[in-house]
Amino acid sequence: MPSVLASVLARQTPTRIAYAPNYWQWFAHHRNHGTLPAEAAHCRTQLDLIRHLGLDVFSRNIYCDEQRGWWGGLAEPYLEPSCGRDFQVPRNPPTAADAGAVAPAHKNACGHNQPPGITTREWHDGRDLVIEHTYPTPAGTLTERLRYVWAESTLVQEKFLVDDYANQLDAFAEFIRARRWRFRPDRFAEWRAKAGTDGVVVAGEVCSPLKMLHILLGAQNATFFLMDHPERAAELLKQHEEATLDLVTQLVTGGVRVVMCMDNLDAAFHPPHFIEQYSANFYERAARLCHEHGALLFIHACGRQRDNLKLIAGLGVDGLEGVAFPPLGDVELDEALRLTGDNFIVTGGISAKEFERLATRAEIFAYVRELFARLRPYAHRFILSASCNTPYNAPWEKIVAFRDAWREYAGL
Repeated sequence: MPSVLASVLARQTPTRIAYAPNYWQWFAHHRNHGTLPAEAAHCRTQLDLIRHLGLDVFSRNIYCDEQRGWWGGLAEPYLEPSCGRDFQVPRNPPTAADAGAVAPAHKNACGHNQPPGITTREWHDGRDLVIEHTYPTPAGTLTERLRYVWAESTLVQEKFLVDDYANQLDAFAEFIRARRWRFRPDRFAEWRAKAGTDGVVVAGEVCSPLKMLHILLGAQNATFFLMDHPERAAELLKQHEEATLDLVTQLVTGGVRVVMCMDNLDAAFHPPHFIEQYSANFYERAARLCHEHGALLFIHACGRQRDNLKLIAGLGVDGLEGVAFPPLGDVELDEALRLTGDNFIVTGGISAKEFERLATRAEIFAYVRELFARLRPYAHRFILSASCNTPYNAPWEKIVAFRDAWREYAGL
């Protein structure tokens, strides 16, 4: 008999409703602050916690370093030799300096080996970790800066890579033209073995051309850039698309069965006409590549989804992760499942608001019972999960109560 997750990914009715939560930030916060509950004190990783609670593993961040990147960890960046700087992993990278010092570090945003040519500095500002990446190009140097806020276990962007595109456009173009990624099959195999035969390690390693601009310029400046330099923007978006599809090919030929675009597909930043103009071709091609190799393509979703659901489903995408529902989103999960047809998978159901408003174990049980009553007809393409994160201040007792309510009502 196939596992529950295997059934859902095949759009077949499972024996019960799947439950694959995202405890990434919550677990890291309590592990790092020494506040894990006694029952979970033995857990060393998010995967340990998921297994301890007896839940399903469908995760794109069990392998991620939360202090240095929001996503990624199965692929490493490099620059094409044509730019004059072929990025290679050094044989003996230098060790990190003592805490509080400023020193070069051969680590990228996800904590992996950093090729020479990129300079990464890390230092502590109080308990916060500050990470600064500098990218030399033939047309100038680009720098971005991140801060891991210790008190909230949250990574924030302090400086975008491109913050003056009028004067940095040539350097930005060199960067996009040269950047590629190299899949790490050894790292994927390591985490796939840890997840077990019934778990799914999702490769959350790619983003659409539009999301690339959001990440490197910020959403507001990305929009201005698209309007001010449409022809140059189209060229850079196409180059990113081709480089990313090369990585998708590496992933699916290397054994990955679920690829996720980390796009935060909120209609406020990805309105339908922007998707059609800047991202649709990428989604269609990425989905086609995945399907040719027996893999699926998901997109990470936050915020408002209603306006995009039919469009995204029509592009061949297999599912959305973390669909937000009111008040954080604008569509109920059962409606999202109806709007996308009978081949589209949706994950979500527990947002930060549920941890706030459901005060008692009885209220949590009532919520899960009512949710499953609406979603049981869609159990073949629904995974109960976070919409889209478990807040770091969620009480352990409520996490356990959601687990227990799922056990009580998940049967089909």
